[in-house]
Amino acid sequence: MSRYCSRCGKAKKACLCQWIRALPADTELIILQHPSEEHRPLGSARILSLSLANSRSFIGEDFTHHQELNHLLCEEGYQHWLLYPSDKAYPLSDLTQKNAATGKLRVILLDGTWKKAFKMWQLSSNLHALPCVKLPDNLVGNYVIRKAPSENSLSTLEAGYHLLSLLEPQRDFTPLLTAFHNMIEFQIAQMPPGVFEQNYRKR
Repeated sequence: MSRYCSRCGKAKKACLCQWIRALPADTELIILQHPSEEHRPLGSARILSLSLANSRSFIGEDFTHHQELNHLLCEEGYQHWLLYPSDKAYPLSDLTQKNAATGKLRVILLDGTWKKAFKMWQLSSNLHALPCVKLPDNLVGNYVIRKAPSENSLSTLEAGYHLLSLLEPQRDFTPLLTAFHNMIEFQIAQMPPGVFEQNYRKR
């Protein structure tokens, strides 16, 4: 028998499925995951994929010739945006206004460290023509067991949660954070005494 859950892909003792809740959303998320993130025990993107029926995930680094992604980008009737804080990125409030007027919306998230996400964007020329959108600067992440360049660095799940909550304020997406926080607490509980305090807390 496999030691891994066939649904969430994590070791059975660390299975996330008990915390996953199916959530409706009008906004479709496309998660482009760097290969180095696929099997990380602390990866958060899987929670988004399992919770949101209309989300899609693809693994790679250069998506220029990714057939399925390119098919989606050419599909009529959708706006496609990239969640990426480029110099020309629009604030999310602009996207909220545009979405209200035009309907169907897909947002692409890059799942990887800042360095790897930047390389994914550089290599994937099919993303360069997409308008970029950025989250508010005052959001604070809670990914306390992974190194981050700043306090307002968000995990992929946290970015997706804030994006959806701001675009669809009539819906409750807090089950995403509940699953995320439970995953973190489980991992902290597996650490030897003192490791979390020494290496992560107040870093």
